[in-house]
Amino acid sequence: MTPDRSPSLAQAPAAAAEAVLAPQPLPVNTATADDHPRAVVRLLNIGHALDHLFILIFATAVGSIAAEFGFARWEDLMPYGVGAFFLFGLGSVPAGRLGDLWGRRPMMLVFFFGLGVAALVTSLAQGPWQLAAGLTLIGAFAAIYHPVGIPMLVQRARQPGAVIGLNGLAGNLGVAGAALLTGFLVQWLGWRAAFVVPGLASIACGVAFARLCPPQGEPPGRSRKPPAVVLPRALLMRALTVMSAAAVTGSLLFNFTTNGNTQFMVERFAGVIEDPALIGLLLAAVYAVASLAQVVVGRLIDRVPLKRLYLGIILAQIPWLLLAAVGQGWWLFVALTGAMVCIFGAIPFTDAMIVKYVDDRVRSRVAGMRLAVSFGISSAAVWLLGPVVKVSGFTTLFLLMAGIALCTAAVVLWLPSDRAVREAAAGGER
Repeated sequence: MTPDRSPSLAQAPAAAAEAVLAPQPLPVNTATADDHPRAVVRLLNIGHALDHLFILIFATAVGSIAAEFGFARWEDLMPYGVGAFFLFGLGSVPAGRLGDLWGRRPMMLVFFFGLGVAALVTSLAQGPWQLAAGLTLIGAFAAIYHPVGIPMLVQRARQPGAVIGLNGLAGNLGVAGAALLTGFLVQWLGWRAAFVVPGLASIACGVAFARLCPPQGEPPGRSRKPPAVVLPRALLMRALTVMSAAAVTGSLLFNFTTNGNTQFMVERFAGVIEDPALIGLLLAAVYAVASLAQVVVGRLIDRVPLKRLYLGIILAQIPWLLLAAVGQGWWLFVALTGAMVCIFGAIPFTDAMIVKYVDDRVRSRVAGMRLAVSFGISSAAVWLLGPVVKVSGFTTLFLLMAGIALCTAAVVLWLPSDRAVREAAAGGER
């Protein structure tokens, strides 16, 4: 294998387009059109749930960990988790390349076993820097899933939008699980168990995946499955640039909310609910309801023009975030649920654009570049969360997020028009 010369984050959209537009060799063996066996699909969806669960265990347990390590405030410990989110993004580039050139099945095995071992190592941390190292290791293995697991799932799908929507539901049930499972484990067994139990579960999934997922043949990088729509070069560059920019702003909202919602609800329910486990249950309910939006959006993606649907969901985020900024108690619960429905509902669009416009031969690499941009930059949200809340409070944070959503809407307006995409699909050029 030749050395990897990965592009910088700023060059990623252009590099992704070059990868798609590069001359394609004749396929040696095209992947079968049959869907994956159900057991494999279930494990791939469980993998998405575990991916999001692991990356958010720290945010849910931070109060207990801070107390044990001698921190007066949870906000002061939050910056130690930034390495996990930085590698969650940056690690997507080599993970995507290996998925295309080595194979997606072996990379998923590395994901399951590596994530489990990293969680067990993190549970042994005796101080903040050991914890930071363990969390960074979790981020490195968690980076594998999105550029490898999702392309593996959709490479044989006959209705990719619906498949992406269901997979998104699974991923965000993992977010809900982080709030619910971690809350109960911390209360009953301590924060270390919150890493050990999912770690063992991930290793068990790795064993099951090795047994149930048959060999996939040659790696995707040596075969070819054309995209659903072959765009002209200019439109493809534009679509990939918009996709990367919107993914950055969307990931900022996702990281700010999923990492801050536990403490946000603790603050806004003060005097109403004081039990951490009950707060975790309420937050899990918010995420479970919000996750259903991805199933609905996934089905709509197969039927409704992409740009119109995407823009509508982004614009709907703004009023809910403004209401959450000033909400208290049960009104806050309603507003936060609405905001998370719209934030989660926007997630499937970037994966849908990759499936629609990108050859499967390079799909993992393009996904990896996009994730490196979005998660690499949005990891700053984890580092900034504690200081911003400490200085300005959650009201300012949610007003800031409403402004970010407005920026996302402006970016989505630059997507190729539905008419241009239809003409491209019919063989015309704009």
